[in-house]
Amino acid sequence: MAKSATQILATPQERILEASRQMALVVGASLFVALCARVTIPLLPLTPVPLTVQNLGVLIVGLLLGSRRGFAALILYLIEGAAGLPVFNPTGPGGFAQLFGPTGGFLMVYPFVAFTAGYIFDRGAKTFVRAAIAGFAAEILLFAGGLTWLFVFTHSLAKAAYLGLYWFLAAEVIKVMLAAAIAPRWRRNT
Repeated sequence: MAKSATQILATPQERILEASRQMALVVGASLFVALCARVTIPLLPLTPVPLTVQNLGVLIVGLLLGSRRGFAALILYLIEGAAGLPVFNPTGPGGFAQLFGPTGGFLMVYPFVAFTAGYIFDRGAKTFVRAAIAGFAAEILLFAGGLTWLFVFTHSLAKAAYLGLYWFLAAEVIKVMLAAAIAPRWRRNT
Protein backbone atom coordinates (compact mmCIF):
# COMPACT_ATOMS: atom_id res chain seq x y z
CA MET A 1 0.00 0.00 0.00
CA ALA A 2 1.40 3.39 -0.94
CA LYS A 3 1.93 5.91 1.81
CA SER A 4 0.87 9.52 1.45
CA ALA A 5 3.39 12.35 1.66
CA THR A 6 2.12 13.22 5.14
CA GLN A 7 2.85 9.69 6.43
CA ILE A 8 6.39 9.69 5.03
CA LEU A 9 7.44 12.99 6.60
CA ALA A 10 9.68 12.41 9.60
CA THR A 11 8.85 15.08 12.14
CA PRO A 12 5.53 16.33 13.49
CA GLN A 13 6.46 19.83 12.30
CA GLU A 14 6.89 18.58 8.73
CA ARG A 15 3.52 16.81 8.89
CA ILE A 16 1.81 19.94 10.22
CA LEU A 17 3.46 22.06 7.55
CA GLU A 18 2.36 19.66 4.80
CA ALA A 19 -1.20 19.47 6.16
CA SER A 20 -1.32 23.27 6.30
CA ARG A 21 -0.10 23.47 2.71
CA GLN A 22 -2.79 21.03 1.57
CA MET A 23 -5.50 22.99 3.41
CA ALA A 24 -4.25 26.24 1.88
CA LEU A 25 -4.47 24.68 -1.60
CA VAL A 26 -8.07 23.59 -1.00
CA VAL A 27 -9.13 26.97 0.43
CA GLY A 28 -7.31 28.82 -2.36
CA ALA A 29 -9.00 26.64 -4.97
CA SER A 30 -12.45 27.39 -3.54
CA LEU A 31 -11.65 31.10 -3.66
CA PHE A 32 -10.41 30.74 -7.25
CA VAL A 33 -13.79 29.27 -8.26
CA ALA A 34 -15.52 32.11 -6.39
CA LEU A 35 -13.51 34.65 -8.41
CA CYS A 36 -14.38 32.83 -11.63
CA ALA A 37 -18.06 33.03 -10.67
CA ARG A 38 -17.82 36.82 -10.68
CA VAL A 39 -17.09 36.79 -14.43
CA THR A 40 -20.64 36.33 -15.63
CA ILE A 41 -22.87 37.24 -18.56
CA PRO A 42 -26.58 37.10 -17.69
CA LEU A 43 -28.57 35.61 -20.57
CA LEU A 44 -32.00 36.72 -19.34
CA PRO A 45 -34.64 36.67 -20.81
CA LEU A 46 -33.28 33.70 -22.80
CA THR A 47 -32.43 31.58 -19.76
CA PRO A 48 -32.15 32.03 -15.99
CA VAL A 49 -28.76 30.26 -16.11
CA PRO A 50 -25.96 32.79 -16.62
CA LEU A 51 -22.85 32.18 -18.69
CA THR A 52 -19.92 32.23 -16.25
CA VAL A 53 -16.26 31.31 -16.10
CA GLN A 54 -17.11 29.30 -12.99
CA ASN A 55 -17.17 25.98 -14.86
CA LEU A 56 -13.68 26.68 -16.18
CA GLY A 57 -12.54 27.25 -12.59
CA VAL A 58 -14.07 23.93 -11.51
CA LEU A 59 -12.30 22.09 -14.35
CA ILE A 60 -8.96 23.72 -13.60
CA VAL A 61 -9.27 22.91 -9.89
CA GLY A 62 -10.06 19.27 -10.65
CA LEU A 63 -7.28 18.89 -13.19
CA LEU A 64 -4.62 20.67 -11.12
CA LEU A 65 -5.43 19.45 -7.63
CA GLY A 66 -6.57 15.95 -8.48
CA SER A 67 -9.73 14.14 -7.54
CA ARG A 68 -9.67 14.27 -3.73
CA ARG A 69 -8.43 17.82 -3.20
CA GLY A 70 -10.60 19.07 -6.08
CA PHE A 71 -13.65 17.43 -4.50
CA ALA A 72 -12.78 18.94 -1.10
CA ALA A 73 -12.30 22.41 -2.59
CA LEU A 74 -15.71 22.34 -4.25
CA ILE A 75 -17.44 21.00 -1.14
CA LEU A 76 -15.88 23.93 0.73
CA TYR A 77 -17.08 26.26 -2.03
CA LEU A 78 -20.67 25.02 -1.65
CA ILE A 79 -20.48 25.37 2.14
CA GLU A 80 -19.19 28.93 1.75
CA GLY A 81 -22.04 29.75 -0.62
CA ALA A 82 -24.70 28.08 1.52
CA ALA A 83 -23.43 30.06 4.51
CA GLY A 84 -24.19 33.25 2.61
CA LEU A 85 -20.69 34.24 1.55
CA PRO A 86 -20.73 35.99 -1.86
CA VAL A 87 -19.04 33.17 -3.77
CA PHE A 88 -21.80 32.28 -6.24
CA ASN A 89 -22.41 34.28 -9.42
CA PRO A 90 -23.81 37.71 -8.58
CA THR A 91 -26.92 37.39 -10.79
CA GLY A 92 -28.52 34.88 -8.42
CA PRO A 93 -30.04 35.30 -4.97
CA GLY A 94 -27.07 33.73 -3.17
CA GLY A 95 -27.03 31.34 -0.23
CA PHE A 96 -29.37 28.36 -0.03
CA ALA A 97 -31.77 30.07 -2.44
CA GLN A 98 -29.15 29.82 -5.17
CA LEU A 99 -28.53 26.16 -4.40
CA PHE A 100 -32.23 25.46 -4.88
CA GLY A 101 -32.78 27.82 -7.81
CA PRO A 102 -32.36 27.17 -11.54
CA THR A 103 -28.56 26.86 -11.26
CA GLY A 104 -28.68 24.53 -8.26
CA GLY A 105 -28.21 21.35 -10.26
CA PHE A 106 -25.01 22.68 -11.78
CA LEU A 107 -23.71 23.91 -8.42
CA MET A 108 -24.47 20.70 -6.54
CA VAL A 109 -22.51 18.51 -8.97
CA TYR A 110 -19.41 20.74 -8.92
CA PRO A 111 -17.56 18.53 -6.40
CA PHE A 112 -18.21 15.48 -8.58
CA VAL A 113 -17.18 17.37 -11.71
CA ALA A 114 -13.83 18.29 -10.13
CA PHE A 115 -13.43 14.72 -8.86
CA THR A 116 -14.13 13.25 -12.30
CA ALA A 117 -11.74 15.61 -14.10
CA GLY A 118 -8.97 14.95 -11.58
CA TYR A 119 -9.54 11.20 -11.46
CA ILE A 120 -9.36 10.72 -15.22
CA PHE A 121 -6.42 13.10 -15.66
CA ASP A 122 -4.40 11.43 -12.88
CA ARG A 123 -4.78 7.95 -14.40
CA GLY A 124 -2.33 8.39 -17.25
CA ALA A 125 0.19 10.60 -18.99
CA LYS A 126 -0.38 14.28 -18.29
CA THR A 127 -1.14 15.29 -21.88
CA PHE A 128 -3.47 17.75 -23.54
CA VAL A 129 -5.57 14.90 -24.95
CA ARG A 130 -5.99 13.24 -21.56
CA ALA A 131 -6.90 16.58 -19.97
CA ALA A 132 -9.42 17.26 -22.75
CA ILE A 133 -11.00 13.81 -22.29
CA ALA A 134 -11.17 14.41 -18.52
CA GLY A 135 -12.69 17.83 -19.12
CA PHE A 136 -15.34 16.57 -21.54
CA ALA A 137 -16.28 13.70 -19.22
CA ALA A 138 -16.59 16.15 -16.33
CA GLU A 139 -18.72 18.49 -18.49
CA ILE A 140 -21.07 15.63 -19.36
CA LEU A 141 -21.56 15.04 -15.64
CA LEU A 142 -22.03 18.79 -15.07
CA PHE A 143 -24.75 19.07 -17.69
CA ALA A 144 -26.42 15.83 -16.59
CA GLY A 145 -26.82 17.29 -13.11
CA GLY A 146 -27.83 20.74 -14.31
CA LEU A 147 -30.33 19.53 -16.88
CA THR A 148 -31.85 17.03 -14.47
CA TRP A 149 -32.42 19.86 -12.00
CA LEU A 150 -33.93 22.08 -14.71
CA PHE A 151 -36.15 19.17 -15.81
CA VAL A 152 -37.56 19.05 -12.26
CA PHE A 153 -38.42 22.76 -12.56
CA THR A 154 -39.82 22.68 -16.09
CA HIS A 155 -41.17 19.10 -16.41
CA SER A 156 -39.89 19.16 -19.99
CA LEU A 157 -36.60 17.78 -21.27
CA ALA A 158 -36.77 20.06 -24.32
CA LYS A 159 -37.29 23.14 -22.13
CA ALA A 160 -34.49 22.06 -19.79
CA ALA A 161 -32.11 21.66 -22.75
CA TYR A 162 -33.17 25.04 -24.10
CA LEU A 163 -32.54 26.76 -20.76
CA GLY A 164 -29.40 24.94 -19.69
CA LEU A 165 -27.59 23.44 -22.66
CA TYR A 166 -27.92 25.00 -26.10
CA TRP A 167 -26.75 28.48 -25.12
CA PHE A 168 -23.62 27.09 -23.47
CA LEU A 169 -22.20 24.42 -25.79
CA ALA A 170 -19.68 26.57 -27.69
CA ALA A 171 -18.46 28.30 -24.53
CA GLU A 172 -18.03 24.98 -22.72
CA VAL A 173 -15.93 23.53 -25.55
CA ILE A 174 -13.66 26.59 -25.30
CA LYS A 175 -13.46 26.21 -21.50
CA VAL A 176 -12.51 22.53 -21.77
CA MET A 177 -9.82 23.29 -24.35
CA LEU A 178 -8.42 26.11 -22.22
CA ALA A 179 -8.33 23.95 -19.09
CA ALA A 180 -6.77 21.11 -21.10
CA ALA A 181 -4.06 23.47 -22.35
CA ILE A 182 -3.26 24.75 -18.85
CA ALA A 183 -3.30 21.51 -16.86
CA PRO A 184 -0.49 19.49 -18.47
CA ARG A 185 1.94 22.41 -18.44
CA TRP A 186 1.14 23.27 -14.84
CA ARG A 187 1.35 19.67 -13.62
CA ARG A 188 4.71 19.11 -15.40
CA ASN A 189 6.16 22.19 -13.69
CA THR A 190 5.08 21.18 -10.18
